[in-house]
Amino acid sequence: MPKTLVVTGGAGFIGSALVRHLLRKTDYTVVNVDALTYAGSTLNLSEVEANPRHTLIRADIRDESAMRAVFQKFSPHGVIHLAAESHVDRSITGPRAFIETNVLGTYTLLQCARERMATLGAGETFRFHHVSTDEVFGALGATGAFTEETPYSPNSPYSASKAGSDHLVRAWHHTFGLDTVVTNCSNNYGPYQFPEKLIPVVILNALAGKPIPVYGNGQQVRDWLFVDDHCSAIVAAFERGRSGETYNVGCANDVPNMTVIRAICGLLDELAPKPGFRHESLITSVTDRLGHDFRYAVDASKIRRELGWEPAAAFETHLKTTVRWYLENLAWCEAVVRPTPAAQHSETSGVAHP
Repeated sequence: MPKTLVVTGGAGFIGSALVRHLLRKTDYTVVNVDALTYAGSTLNLSEVEANPRHTLIRADIRDESAMRAVFQKFSPHGVIHLAAESHVDRSITGPRAFIETNVLGTYTLLQCARERMATLGAGETFRFHHVSTDEVFGALGATGAFTEETPYSPNSPYSASKAGSDHLVRAWHHTFGLDTVVTNCSNNYGPYQFPEKLIPVVILNALAGKPIPVYGNGQQVRDWLFVDDHCSAIVAAFERGRSGETYNVGCANDVPNMTVIRAICGLLDELAPKPGFRHESLITSVTDRLGHDFRYAVDASKIRRELGWEPAAAFETHLKTTVRWYLENLAWCEAVVRPTPAAQHSETSGVAHP
């Protein structure tokens, strides 16, 4: 019989990409749990809404009774946990939500997983896969890369909350024997990313003729990971990763933000040209973010070596795919940006860098 997975945060950017990936390329039945906050939308799931192997449940991972009901009803064989508050800027202006969702929410799911583990029958297995970020490691200097042995040193409320949840997963494995795996990914990009992160902000501001905001001099370095490549890594780690292990996921695409911004502008000049106009002219420097980490870079040799994972294509190819998707889906962008106070702040500030 096909196995049932609970995917938390499955209406968000990475979560919905994972749900689509699982339903296209595996035989899992997917129970999608999402609170449908500002960054999650049923529009991200239009491709799978009629799929009989997909069930969407609107619920908050902090709600213990709701999570217990999901586990009791569906008896899942695993959880892939992506639900999180994830935008660094928002964690600076409102950190409480990050602690409640990322730490307390993860705790609630781990407790439900323990209860599920206690009910397993002969031959049944259960795994808890926690999807995290490379930001838990802090910042790098001009050289080097994060490995799985890099000490945690989070610098933002967001990364501190994710570090806390990583530690909880490790503790539940070592103390209670829960079968777990953790993946720490670099900066994701691709279709359906909510228009508050760097790449969609640059695309949409440029198309609208608005200033393209750049923190400081734009030399902050990030390692860029296409969301579909991330999904294939998640599945590889869930299915074949060693219990209790962590795996870094990245593509060695560590480039300055300004380089990415100029590349996007060049693609827009090609794909959406305006006679006599270059989109790069809209680039505008703004005050740098508080405590802004200078550089992230990820050593993904462990997941490549142990699980045989490889990205499908180069950064330049995936970036062009992403820009083209946004050009073809401007109606989606307009529909998902709802006039909540937080969304209004993001639009007003125009600053949305990873």
